[in-house]
Amino acid sequence: MSSNEPLSFSELALAPAIIKVIDEVGYESPTPIQAQSIPPLLAGRDLLGQAQTGTGKTAAFSLPLLTRIKPELKYPQLLILTPTRELALQVAEAVQTYARYLPGFQVLPVYGGQNMVQQLRQLQRGVQVVVGTPGRIKDHLNRGTLKLDRLNAVVIDEADEMLKMGFIDDVEEILSHAPAEHQTALFSATMPQEVLKIARRHLTDPVEIRIKSKTSTVEQVSQRYWQVKGLHKLDALTRILEAEEIDGMIIFVRTKIATVELAEKLEARGFSSAPLNGDMTQVMREKTVERLKDGSLDIVVATDVAARGLDVKRISHVINYDIPHDTEAYVHRIGRTGRAGREGKAILFVAPREKRMLASIERATRQPIKAMALPSRKEITNRRVGIFKEQVNATLESQDLEFFEELIDDIQTDYDIGHRRIAAALAFLLQKERPLQMEEDNFVQEDLSEQRPPRRMSDRSGNEQATCYRLEVGRTHGVEPGNIVGALSNEGRIDSRQIGRINIFEHFSLVDLLTPIDAAQLKRIRDISINKHPLQISLDTKGQTQQDKQTRTNRGKRIAGKGRSPAPKKIPPRSRTPKH
Repeated sequence: MSSNEPLSFSELALAPAIIKVIDEVGYESPTPIQAQSIPPLLAGRDLLGQAQTGTGKTAAFSLPLLTRIKPELKYPQLLILTPTRELALQVAEAVQTYARYLPGFQVLPVYGGQNMVQQLRQLQRGVQVVVGTPGRIKDHLNRGTLKLDRLNAVVIDEADEMLKMGFIDDVEEILSHAPAEHQTALFSATMPQEVLKIARRHLTDPVEIRIKSKTSTVEQVSQRYWQVKGLHKLDALTRILEAEEIDGMIIFVRTKIATVELAEKLEARGFSSAPLNGDMTQVMREKTVERLKDGSLDIVVATDVAARGLDVKRISHVINYDIPHDTEAYVHRIGRTGRAGREGKAILFVAPREKRMLASIERATRQPIKAMALPSRKEITNRRVGIFKEQVNATLESQDLEFFEELIDDIQTDYDIGHRRIAAALAFLLQKERPLQMEEDNFVQEDLSEQRPPRRMSDRSGNEQATCYRLEVGRTHGVEPGNIVGALSNEGRIDSRQIGRINIFEHFSLVDLLTPIDAAQLKRIRDISINKHPLQISLDTKGQTQQDKQTRTNRGKRIAGKGRSPAPKKIPPRSRTPKH
């Protein structure tokens, strides 16, 4: 940042309600695009911004434009155009978060595949911000169900993607419905001539901002990601801590509060950990870093700002427990490991809706980030047993055990029990609170490739074989058959004629497809959302609860099932990193 750019959000003239949210979500300082965009947008200027995905664009335009919203007026004042439904949902969720303390505020995502009746109902109730794809926005304009004549501002996000997808003409038509006097902000990763033509036609004396993407090759760092599913993030983190060969570690979270909460939870599970955040005094921060350096502390849970400049050679792992807001932060984070010629390891937790950021990070690091499966039950058990053996051997080599040997002889004589049985009983007593064996019930299968083969069945006519897929959306999510058909055909690019029987249950749905889908399609469809809930499509297997099985046998009667299996019990961890 240049010297004249703000160093904190408090220096910007944002509404107090917006500043309050910024503090809560843990934004500590503006990214370059935010620092340069917020002041002119607050001043009502048009803006032409060139910046990559992952630089913080959404906050760059949302925070200042929400500051100018009047929640008491129940009509659209801000329109945000996005090229895809996924981005529309992502932006709408962010806007809803930033505006949580604006009384009476409503934002509406508008995109194809969503229930039109639901959209019409929300429009009639009154919304201040509409976020949508050009096709569905144009559809509402043609129906007369959306009025843009009182807009204060329009944002065109990822204009070059609009161009690639053939939406530019639709964008032009939509802009013709806006009032003559309105503010326009256009963002694009690249600036082809067609995008510049739109900017010249619709932007008046715009402020021009260009943010160069700081790409980086992190050659000494092995990068992996785990897609958040099945297990709570804390349970997944615990498994990783138990299975990996770890020296020192930094776990990154977004907020100061989260550093304290997560460090305490890890301590409770037997791991030597401490928080590192901006609310701590300089003396406390320095003491924590020194403990990490000298080995009396193994894990630091930190925010981006608190970890700046941190240089500890023994850091073998960086875990992004919360995905960063921008790619630069990710590069800085994983740069804390892989130092002094040593190989480092970086693990990123990614929710389905965060896959776009994952792609941006891969471009920024110029490296693919490999998906990882969580350690299996056998791997964790073997790891616990290995550590136990090491502890026993170390005790044999370092301690005077004559008194205890005599005690064992007495037990053998008194109870006529062999040494092997006595040793087994003592080992059981020692590990009773933290079992060496992970119980079968505690293990949740995470890897689709290890699941049983998909069930095959006849379609409605009984003549063809169909493959059954499970979607993690159901009646509780407001899902109807039309939503599923629309999502699979429009967004999933599956021929609607290939969609067979659909059964919607309480918490999930089952869909028969006459032609099985390949891995690429499965990956693409997995992140599609219906009513803000990701489909998380997977092959329907026999590995469900008895209730699920009973439900499936009664499909023709459309009896609702109970959904997922009960949540697994918490794994009693065997600490790999003992406290000092």
